[in-house]
Amino acid sequence: MSFVSVRDVWQSYGGRPILERVNLSVAEGEFISIVGASGCGKSTFLRLLLAEEQPTRGVISVAGDMPAVEPDRARGVVFQRYSVFPHLSVRDNIIAAESFGTRLGWLWGARLRAARTRADETLGRIGLDHVAGHYPAALSGGMQQRLAIGQALTARPRILLLDEPFGALDPGTRVQMHDFLSDLRAQSPMTIFMVTHDLAEGFKLGDRVLVFDKPRWDPHDPGAYGATITYDFDARHGGIPYHHLREKIHEPTHA
Repeated sequence: MSFVSVRDVWQSYGGRPILERVNLSVAEGEFISIVGASGCGKSTFLRLLLAEEQPTRGVISVAGDMPAVEPDRARGVVFQRYSVFPHLSVRDNIIAAESFGTRLGWLWGARLRAARTRADETLGRIGLDHVAGHYPAALSGGMQQRLAIGQALTARPRILLLDEPFGALDPGTRVQMHDFLSDLRAQSPMTIFMVTHDLAEGFKLGDRVLVFDKPRWDPHDPGAYGATITYDFDARHGGIPYHHLREKIHEPTHA
């Protein structure tokens, strides 16, 4: 059953198409990697899934609900740049994210104690409980990105959106983050969409790998057409095209 449904989505800026005819059906709990050349609408697609933008045409729905008109707690997002508050401790970063940016001074008594308990649970889950009192500047790049993911998880989102989350990390730290994300996914059955420029990373982490590209191209006007999903690979079965695999699985057998 489809959890995220994208039906005939188009997006244009100033009359120039960025995406066109995007159709997608994603089951709950799937990890979708998104690859493609720069400027082919990958990040735009994430913003549409986040409901930060509305499509020019078409419909995006989650769990059969009406399309969202703005970001909500069901959707968490992590960008390549660390979206942490440098003036707050690691623990207070988690608390601030939980309260949607309200000042920590507004929390007191039982509410503050409960928020700290939940923050410590999150930090334990992402392996940062030993640095709860530190400031982000004292953390490595990988630890800061763990903190950013922890912030996104505070609302217990059903969908996690990752936009080049490991692009600024060195190769060794990236491998550690791959393991971390795989372990986190085993603990939390979230539906994940991740944009990456690293094809190997996309196949390593994703259940499916979507390729965004422009099927139509005008050499005299490169911006005349938008991009769409040109390939949908099943990363769990050696890169077999996803739709082809589904047809093969459901193909009738004959005695």
